[in-house]
Amino acid sequence: MKNLILSTSVIILGFLLSCTNAPKGEKATTTDAKPMAKKEMMASKTLSVQEGSMLTWTGSKVGGTHAGTINVSGGDVKVSDGAVTGGKVTIDMNSINCTDLEAGKGKEKLEGHLKSPDFFDTATNPTASFEITSVAGGNITGNLMLKGVTKSVTFPANVNVTPDGVAVTSGEFTINRTDWGIQYGSASFFDGLKDKAINDNIGLSIKLKAM
Repeated sequence: MKNLILSTSVIILGFLLSCTNAPKGEKATTTDAKPMAKKEMMASKTLSVQEGSMLTWTGSKVGGTHAGTINVSGGDVKVSDGAVTGGKVTIDMNSINCTDLEAGKGKEKLEGHLKSPDFFDTATNPTASFEITSVAGGNITGNLMLKGVTKSVTFPANVNVTPDGVAVTSGEFTINRTDWGIQYGSASFFDGLKDKAINDNIGLSIKLKAM
């Protein structure tokens, strides 16, 4: 009986820790991929995405979290009448960087695992992409292609259009990695993981500049 109580307590504690460590951002709305808005065809100006544009990510498991960055390697943003009407950016998945671990202390191991077929399989899928389909009501909607799977996501973002260019920033929002077929370590698909479970949700935030 004591062993049963102890085992149950460990499972409950693991679940609570997993919830506590989960990314805190608002959950992005995810649906099937959507077509480009018609007004994108009216864009009067095409701006180039600038170096330094990136995604910041957070991932979690029972008892811990990790965070890092992924570079946006290029793309463009389309503007008409002072508003963003479309655009597409390329995300360099081989640039996955863990910022909370030091070299020689697990950093390379974690980054290598994230690039492996268990997660993003960057040897086969070296890039991801995000294609803007609409910007309205303080939200951006676009088609996120990740590991060969494309889904439409909607998330809150600040979009600032000036004569000098476009700046896009967001707070942290979350996507469910299993929507893109990334199931490794997911308790939604595998039983008995206990303290080996990895949260399905990934926290993301965006910093993008185009000129």
